[in-house]
Parts: sequence; structure tokens; C-alpha cells
Amino acid sequence: MNKNEIYIKTGTQYKEMTKALLTQCNLAAQISDTDMQIGIKPNLVSPSEASWGATTHPEIVAGIIEYLQENGYRKIAVLEGSWVGDKTTEAYEVCGYRELSERYQVPFWDMQKDKGIERDCGGVKLNICERVANVDFLINVPVLKGHCQTKITCALKNMKGLIPNTEKRRFHAMGLHNPIAHLNAGIHQDFVVVDNICGDLDFEDGGNPVVMNRVWAGMDPVLIDSYVCQIMHYTTKDVPYIELAEQLGVGSTDLENAHIVFCEETARKELPKSRKVVELQDAVEEVESCSACYGYLIPALEMLKNDGLFEKLDTKICIGQGYRGKTGKLGVGACTCKFEHNVNGCPPTENQIYDFLKQYISDMESAKK
Repeated sequence: MNKNEIYIKTGTQYKEMTKALLTQCNLAAQISDTDMQIGIKPNLVSPSEASWGATTHPEIVAGIIEYLQENGYRKIAVLEGSWVGDKTTEAYEVCGYRELSERYQVPFWDMQKDKGIERDCGGVKLNICERVANVDFLINVPVLKGHCQTKITCALKNMKGLIPNTEKRRFHAMGLHNPIAHLNAGIHQDFVVVDNICGDLDFEDGGNPVVMNRVWAGMDPVLIDSYVCQIMHYTTKDVPYIELAEQLGVGSTDLENAHIVFCEETARKELPKSRKVVELQDAVEEVESCSACYGYLIPALEMLKNDGLFEKLDTKICIGQGYRGKTGKLGVGACTCKFEHNVNGCPPTENQIYDFLKQYISDMESAKK
């Protein structure tokens, strides 16, 4: 397999199709020593089953593990840290990774319990989880899905699960795109297996799965994310961290010279154009908000819209670290605790936000009578 190639396979037997895909790509030829420590990095952003459209399907990871073990590799670990506000230990249970770990006798490293070590990442100092340094060959297994702040999330952004929670918060204060690009200059992905089974094209936390039943494989995370942009009807300029990563030497955005290999003709499926987030974002004033807090707010607003209440909001909702110590009218999260109307939590859940905003609108309507 070459770096300018992306292989895409379709089917519903996810474990077997993953093994067949890795065989076709001859992954074993890229791992020079069976004694190398192999790390598998899924996306377990929150405790929700893969069918919800947010987390990596465990059968894809099972296929990777079986392929590796059948080819003589024994030093394998799964490593991940959920987003701020959820515990990796809960995602480990709900997403089927405890069963996976026990079935194949593969350890699971919870990055939320790992301490951070400073690493130079393309000229920027970032804190990386300590045990990442123990991995000799890293297989990234992201979910292809939308994101309410960066539009897409796939190979490059999935590396955020390998940094401590304190650093995740700092990434948002730094503007997300620049630190994501530099993180990928500091953590090298050796191989990427993309879960394109049913990712949510709007929300990182899932809830609106779009069934595609595909698994991808490639070696260049920048090329993969560039192709994700193309099929999700964006350009790489719409997702700045992709071109920033290219400038740092992480990979290439050159799709004109890329070779997209569809293993079956039925794998040539187009993703629908989805833009639910755009309208909902107009109701929000966001400054340095964390992914979890923002990621719970947007679905809560969609719930309000479905109830016919969204249009009744009389002011914008403030959210993010940039509002700490400030006052205002309507805020979400602990950072806006001094606002006149606020739902506390770090982060509050989407149901808590929904209930709070529904009550706020009700009180506002009553005051007008």
C-alpha cells in the first residue's frame, strides 16, 4: 500500500470485512517486528453504542486485533481518553470494549488516568499522555462524522484522545485548529482504519446516524481528512487544521494524485449533505468552549427546534471559557455561572440544557402576559 492510496470496503460483517481490508492492504508488511508494541486508538468520545453514530464499532477493532494476532503480533493495546465531562471507564463498558479486551486478552489503557509529558510538536509544546511514548506502531481508528465546531472529525482530530483533560481544555483556548495540527506533528499515525459505518454527519456525540456500512484504510491522515471534506461537501479551507497539518509535514492534501480504491462497486456511495448545525449555531455566542459543552448544547437546541420553541429564544446563548468571571443574560456551563440565567455543570448534559432552556422560554412567555 502507498501513502497516496485509500481503500474503501463495504459490507455488514464488520469484523470480517476489516480483516479482509487489512489483508488487501498487507498491513503486516508495514510492521517490521512482531515484538513491536502496537497501539489501537478508537474514538470513544462518550458512553454511547456505535449505532448512535459517535463511537468506533468494536467489531472493527476486533477485526484489527484478530488480523494482528493471526500474523504473530502479541503486544497489542487499545488506548483512548473520552472527552471532558465523560469518563473513559463508562465508555469502555457501554461501547463494548471491556468484552473486547477480555475476549482477546488485550489491555485497555485509559488515557484519562495517564499523566501528561511535554513534547515538542512541530515547534509548539504540548502535553501528551505518557504511555503514548510506549507505542511503536499506532493504528488510528476514528469515526467519520461531523463536528459542531470543526465541521468534520476523522483521522487528525481523533488524536485529541491521547492528551490529558487539562490539555483538551487548553486546546479550545488556543483555537482548536492550530493545536490539532501541531499535535499530529508530535504523534505519528502509522496506519488509519476509518469507521464509516454510521457516523453522525452533524454531531460529534451522535444521535443522527447515517448508515454507510463502509470501512476505509490508509496511511496518510491528512489525505484521509481531505477526502472526508470532499465527500462531506466541504473544502480543506473550511477545516483549517488539515492544511496546517500539511504545512507541518504530517501528510498531503493532494487528492488529484490520490488513488481511491473501491473494493466493491457498491462502496461508491455518496454522503448526503447535512447542515443542521449551521442554523442552530446562529443562536450561540461561543468563546473557547470545550467540545463536550458545545457538543451537548447543539443537540439540545435541535430538541427545542423540534418542539417549536427554538424560534422563541429572545437572546443569544453564551458558552465557553472566554466568559469566566463575566456577566450576561443567558449562559450554559460553569464558565457562565455569573450570568442572570445559567445552567451549571462542566459540562451540563443535553437533557439538562434542554430542560433549562425550555423553562427559560416558558418563564419568558409568562412574563409577557
